Amino acid sequence: MKVLVISDVHANLTSLNAVLEDAGEFDCVWCLGDLVGYGPDPNECIDFVRSQTNVSCLIGNHDQAALGQIPLSHFNSDARRIAIWTQEALTEKNLDYLRSLPAIITNDKFTLAHGSPRKPTWEYIFESYIAKLNFKAFETDYCLVGHSHLPLAFQHRPKGNSTIPVPIKFGTTMKLSPRMILNPGSVGQPRDLDPRAAYAILDTEKNTWKPRRVEYDVTAVQVRMLQSGLPESQALRLIAGW
Repeated sequence: MKVLVISDVHANLTSLNAVLEDAGEFDCVWCLGDLVGYGPDPNECIDFVRSQTNVSCLIGNHDQAALGQIPLSHFNSDARRIAIWTQEALTEKNLDYLRSLPAIITNDKFTLAHGSPRKPTWEYIFESYIAKLNFKAFETDYCLVGHSHLPLAFQHRPKGNSTIPVPIKFGTTMKLSPRMILNPGSVGQPRDLDPRAAYAILDTEKNTWKPRRVEYDVTAVQVRMLQSGLPESQALRLIAGW
C-alpha cells in the first residue's frame, strides 16, 4: 500500500496542493496533525482531508487550540492571535471534524502520533535522547510523528540499547528496518531553513520511506495571510523556511 504521509499543513492550501500534485497516485493518506494554525486556509485544508475516502488523521496541538481544548497561554503571541482568528473562521462542520480526531492511532506495524507516543500532542522529538525515551512508549516496529516541522529519522539498536539519528536524503528511497521513529517534516511551515513543502511516501509492502520536497507559490500564501490580518512575521518566515 502506498501511503501519502503529511503533517503540519497549518492551513496552507497552496503547499498542500503542491504536495498532492507532486505525490502522484497513492492509496491512502496519513495526516499526523495540525491541519490548522498559522496559515490563511483552515477550512479549505480540512475540507480536503474530509473529502478523502481513505484517510487517517490525528489531532495536533494547534487543532486543539482552535477548539479551545488547551489554554492559549501555552502559545506565543502570534500563535494565540492566529488561534483566535482560526476559531472564528472555521465552519461548524470543520470544528466537528477536528473534535472527532484521535490523538494516537496504532495498527500492526505503525504508531501515529502528532508529537510523540509519550505525549501525543505536545512533546517534540528533536534529538536522540528524547527519541530513545519514546521507543519505550510504543510497541510497533515504527512510529510516525510530526510537530517539530523537521524531517527526521531515528533508529533504535537493541545491541547496546542505543538510538541514533538516520540521515535524510530527499528523493531517495530509504529501506526501513525495525525499530524507527520517522518525521516527514511540515507541509505548510517547514522549519529546517528550506521553504519547500516536505512530506513522505511510505510503501507498507516494500517497507520503504521516501522523503520528498516540492516548491510552491509562497508569495501567494503570504498575500492571503496579510489580507486576512494574520501577523506579518508569520508570513515572512515562510520564505526562509524557519
